[in-house]
Amino acid sequence: MDCRRLLPAIAAACFLGMVVSQTTLTPAIVDTTLMENVTELTVTPVILSSTTPGCFAFNTSTCEPCAPGSQWDNNTLLCTCCSDPGLCLFPGACLPCNRGFYQSMAGQQQCLPCDRGFYTNFTGSPLCHPCPPGSSNNNTGRDSCTSCSPGSFSSQQSSTTCAPCALGSFCNSSGCTQCQMCPGGSEALKSAAKSCTPCRPGMHKAPHQTLCQICGSGSYQIHWGQESCDICPENHYCPSPDVNPIQCPSDAFCPEGSLAPSYCMETFFRKSGDTCELAPVTIALLVIGGGVALLFIILMVLRQRKDADGELTVARAPLLRKERPQGRYYGIPCDAEPVYAGW
Repeated sequence: MDCRRLLPAIAAACFLGMVVSQTTLTPAIVDTTLMENVTELTVTPVILSSTTPGCFAFNTSTCEPCAPGSQWDNNTLLCTCCSDPGLCLFPGACLPCNRGFYQSMAGQQQCLPCDRGFYTNFTGSPLCHPCPPGSSNNNTGRDSCTSCSPGSFSSQQSSTTCAPCALGSFCNSSGCTQCQMCPGGSEALKSAAKSCTPCRPGMHKAPHQTLCQICGSGSYQIHWGQESCDICPENHYCPSPDVNPIQCPSDAFCPEGSLAPSYCMETFFRKSGDTCELAPVTIALLVIGGGVALLFIILMVLRQRKDADGELTVARAPLLRKERPQGRYYGIPCDAEPVYAGW
């Protein structure tokens, strides 16, 4: 059929039949849009392209850029007959972007995949949506996001991965936006925990703490999952925090918070009420020891006084000795012994 020789009205009808037979448009697109735009086309006898059959019948002055959310379709004459790529005879002839792809600009030849952490779940999207908190997406061109599995979370939009719950916290469902701290008396010993375990006997944990703590010195706890420990009562002692208090022996002391009984020193002391007192043998030893010490002190004082008197005598000896001048008396030296001559 040669459309160039037909009247404009007949040529329009011929054009409609040719376009429908050579395009891949869906019926939903051709139904109204095509019919409205056909009335605006005029037949021209000029051959526009020698390589593309059928393009001589189109008025390419009506070419428009593909709208955002769509791309140029190089498989239909409604686009290939336009002079520039990205243009079609009317926007309805452009291909809509697939799910997971988008195009925010007009007159583009291809759609772009959504970045990691973003998605679009319908065709013809001009943009991608960020993954909501509690989900993630680590691939491009996705049409959905994956909810975080139990034990992990994501607190921000457009997350590419879900983070594991830290020690002491847990998440027991999918899609968590944050992990919860284990309640008082329980703990999570590993990361990415889905539940908490109760504290063992001898341990405790307050609600604000991360992990269970051993009971302090002089306290005990024999139950599971407790928030605090009990102080060891008076007249009892607690050698281990996970056992019941033990009764204190009758000859020992066990004040509140005792780890072990305290005894008085055997032989020298004995228990008397809440204190220790001296035993009789200790008193006797103290008396004897005191007497010996006193006697020793007296002897030392006397000896010191004796030594002091001897030193004083030696010091006075030169003063008591009388020096006589040497000479002769009656022919006898003065320092000689007198001789009895008789009468």
